[in-house]
Amino acid sequence: MNTPIALSGALPLPHWGLIRARGADAVKFLQGQLTNDVALMADSQVRLAGFCSAKGRLQASFVVWKLASDDVLLACAASVLPTALKRLSMFVLRAQCKLIDASAELTLHGLVGDSAHALIADTPVWAWHAVAGGMLVRLPDVDGVARCMLAVSTPPTALPAITTDAWRALEVRSGIPVIEAATVDQFVPQMLNYEIVGGVDFQKGCYPGQEIVARSQYRGTIKRRMFLFECEALLAAGEEVFHSADAGQPAGMVVNAAALAAGSVALVEVKLAALDSGTLHARAASGAMLVKGELPYALPSDATLSA
Repeated sequence: MNTPIALSGALPLPHWGLIRARGADAVKFLQGQLTNDVALMADSQVRLAGFCSAKGRLQASFVVWKLASDDVLLACAASVLPTALKRLSMFVLRAQCKLIDASAELTLHGLVGDSAHALIADTPVWAWHAVAGGMLVRLPDVDGVARCMLAVSTPPTALPAITTDAWRALEVRSGIPVIEAATVDQFVPQMLNYEIVGGVDFQKGCYPGQEIVARSQYRGTIKRRMFLFECEALLAAGEEVFHSADAGQPAGMVVNAAALAAGSVALVEVKLAALDSGTLHARAASGAMLVKGELPYALPSDATLSA
């Protein structure tokens, strides 16, 4: 598990899309909609943020950065972008903020390894800087491999190509969940460790679902968490997993998955009680077994005790 990956190169990221929020009230509007604090972001800072329903369930997850006080970019899974854009736009009302799909204006590309290092320079993790034709967002390293995302008008050239599977395996192993179409409205942020990876600010003002998210945090009601697994079967977001002792009731759901040379690696949200004994299996209690790996961050004691 978690074998180091030797990679260097670039690829387009068609499974990602970009929303742009522009206008005098852009920051104020997003501050009232997202789980993280947008108003206090430094000019060069990048933050994770979720967009929840009134019931505290994630509708989308974003990588957010500000170009200016009236210009904010939000990268998200392309599969949720149209719906998220429509839902967010419903709340704009009289605010001076226009939301658009900027995926064609600035295409997203991933860079890893030495190719990423050449452009990262001194940019810290979760920060961005301008590059020719756009901007570079520094992402956390995974298994010793540097990663960054480019949002540019012109694709990077003269770099070796890497496969989508290789990039997505790094995304999964980062332990940072991405809401896809198959998982919309399935999870409270803490079920996906979103507060641990910096996607939730419990000190900011209200946003949709804030009371439920806060209650889950302070009353200790989270009974499910996300973990890293490998499996001999190919997994996909939204697929259910089952415990060996309970064939009739799902024990969890695949959040994100990537193909490996043999099988797949996946982030899977599971009942903590299901980790006490027995085994977890893909799609049915008789399906391929999931083998638990190590996330690149520590979980709260309520999760690690059961793990």
